[in-house]
Amino acid sequence: MTEPPFASRERLRKHQQYFQSMHKHTHLKGRYDKITSVAIPLALAASTTFLLARGIYNMSQGIGKKE
Repeated sequence: MTEPPFASRERLRKHQQYFQSMHKHTHLKGRYDKITSVAIPLALAASTTFLLARGIYNMSQGIGKKE
């Protein structure tokens, strides 16, 4: 018992030729790949930098110490 293919061979070949002919990096070939490989890491780095800076400032000023 065989399962029907997810997509036709012609469609898969068309997509394969399209992606192989592009002259971009492999992780930036799709339409939304820039969001997952550029925007999300930049947002994580920015929030981490902000939280570290706030923590260092609070420690230097003595803010938030428990008695």
